Amino acid sequence: MSDMNAATVTRYRDDFLKEVEANVEEGDWVKMCMQCGVCSGSCPLGPHWEHPPQELFMMIRANKREEVLSSASMWYCTSCYNCLVRCPREVPITHIMHGLAHYAERLGLAPKELPTRKFSKIFWKNLSSSGHANETSLALKLYFMNGFGEGIKKAIEMLPVGLGMLRAKRMNPFGLFAHKGCTDKKGLNAILDKAREIELAKAAKYQA
Repeated sequence: MSDMNAATVTRYRDDFLKEVEANVEEGDWVKMCMQCGVCSGSCPLGPHWEHPPQELFMMIRANKREEVLSSASMWYCTSCYNCLVRCPREVPITHIMHGLAHYAERLGLAPKELPTRKFSKIFWKNLSSSGHANETSLALKLYFMNGFGEGIKKAIEMLPVGLGMLRAKRMNPFGLFAHKGCTDKKGLNAILDKAREIELAKAAKYQA
């Protein structure tokens, strides 16, 4: 257990709901879930959930901290917003799923080899470094995220698609080097730093 995780457990003394309210985006909505299951029935990945959203919310209220934060479930949310639109209590389920995933990552409890977690980290690093996604760099890193051999195999598999995109002028072969990003990277970094500051301040307020 990391020092941060151990300190957090001590601080909240097994009251996981309060911990989620303090540290997870829209976490204070968890207690509004009435367990109807509409979210799970609306999700295109519903059959593949380890724990569907309403089950995760009940587990939070039952103090099943380790089971929730080490679960792969939150990392399968594709942000389709079907659950949010159809929830009879308008619980912002999508935001909570991403918030739980982010918090689990901060604590070092997220499943390490989960493909969706790897994708999330690679995509965010690619996007936040310049303000615009470098599609060529992103594709290469995704191909090789499971090792060199897997990357070569995937590149060969996708070769016909790549050639088709080149012929249709939908891919720049020099995109890796031509990518410039946004015009104010310094301003972007300031915004991201401020967002982190606000996030930590909110957590500190609940912990006080």
